[in-house]
Amino acid sequence: MRVTARSNAPILSLLVTLVALLAGGAVAAQGAYEDVPGIPEGPVGDHIKGLLKVFDSDDPEVAWAFIEAHFTPAFRTGTPKDVHLGHFAQVREDSRGFEFIGIRHYTDGGQPNRTVAIVRNRLTEAWEAFVIETEPEAPYRIDGLGFSPARPPSNMPPPEPLAVERLGPELGSFVKRMADAGVFSGAVLLAQGDKILYKGAAGQASKRFDVPNRVDTKFNLGSINKMFTAVAVAILVERDKLSFDDPISKYLDDEWLPQVDKSKVQVRHLLSHTSGLGSYFNDTYVQSSRELFREVDDYKMLVADETLAFEPGSDRSYSNTGMLIAGAVIEGASGRNYFDFVREEIYAPAGMVNTDCYDMDKPVPNLAIGYTKERTSEGVGWTNNLYQHVIRGGPAGGGFSTVEDLYRFARALVGGKLVSAEMVHTLTTPKPEIGSPNYGYGFAIGGEPDDRIVGHSGGFSGISSNLDIYLDSGFVAVVMSNYSQGSQAVDQKMGELIRRVG
Repeated sequence: MRVTARSNAPILSLLVTLVALLAGGAVAAQGAYEDVPGIPEGPVGDHIKGLLKVFDSDDPEVAWAFIEAHFTPAFRTGTPKDVHLGHFAQVREDSRGFEFIGIRHYTDGGQPNRTVAIVRNRLTEAWEAFVIETEPEAPYRIDGLGFSPARPPSNMPPPEPLAVERLGPELGSFVKRMADAGVFSGAVLLAQGDKILYKGAAGQASKRFDVPNRVDTKFNLGSINKMFTAVAVAILVERDKLSFDDPISKYLDDEWLPQVDKSKVQVRHLLSHTSGLGSYFNDTYVQSSRELFREVDDYKMLVADETLAFEPGSDRSYSNTGMLIAGAVIEGASGRNYFDFVREEIYAPAGMVNTDCYDMDKPVPNLAIGYTKERTSEGVGWTNNLYQHVIRGGPAGGGFSTVEDLYRFARALVGGKLVSAEMVHTLTTPKPEIGSPNYGYGFAIGGEPDDRIVGHSGGFSGISSNLDIYLDSGFVAVVMSNYSQGSQAVDQKMGELIRRVG
């Protein structure tokens, strides 16, 4: 889901969190619905017409005129002008405009002051939604705005079924179209069981040296590393080295989280984002040299002032610090370095020969540099992420892998090479009893009861990756991009194609 930032919510954190929680290009279900054609009269209809006009234009002045006329003062001024315009430009870039379909009405009545307008993305041909929140009283200006994947319109017949053999050609054609449009750079792999249906790459690993991406190019994982951390914990649980119910105080010294009562936080809270901890990407990190943070212990200074936002197990909030602490727990329980443990107990048995948390100040062969498109008064250009991200990834994210290696990980996981089938079930089922209904231990959960999809995504500036494992149908869908948000359209397309298999 692409979201325009509210005044108190940084746009990047919103994007990363929401993307990380949706598996399989899936759309969060909101019950039965009916789509009514025609733009309504009144302020909401004017908002929709204005948005369509904005995305039909590539002129930032058109976008800003819309924002000034249609946003509440708090929503408009709570975010810098260039952030507003940058986000609108990104949506325009990813769509080339939208075709209006209708207004979605939910049988449960929906939410007050919220309108869902269903549109079709002209570039990707995917169904999307403008989610418009208005102030409760006249003049009913926009107080919140989101752009999300949507379920198909209710008044349209289902698409024609596809034979499995058609998935590869259909996907290859789409990937080429997205690359030719300049919105995708990366690698893609789609498989069912041990049969690879499509494998390909597009774009450049280095714009400076004009190096093309390949299927074995190493891309940044972002938060996909969280799955490896969870599996590492599970390995130790099966070896009776620790328990999911253990308090983290059992494995951490007093220098870790000195402001937190560590006896209240259990290992399972770390893996399900229900610990109440936050993110170590804080002001101290921003103002520090990246060279300071290579080993897990090096991050102690970044979480020294953290406190719990809520009682562990009573709520859920996506937490990079929680997964970092899980890495420290792995070291305490195993007596081994986190990176060595994951390399020897996960990467090696899975056959992941091109995966690791590489030191970015060392030469790493065949590694993609991440890029973000920037629009300034001087024109459009690209910025790399070398000085924004960690110098070495870790338990919460930032390592590197390839689409082939992530496929090997998926096959090793479901094939029992890493942990037992019972443990895979534990990792990949929701944990509503501790406030996590759509996330297990290190795995996002989507799909339907008979078509379960688990996996994870990762996003940051110049990073956009996703792994979906279809537990019931055997599909594995992998996309890795070195463009910000670059994987989303391809991931959504793979989900759409898989759902059409007859």
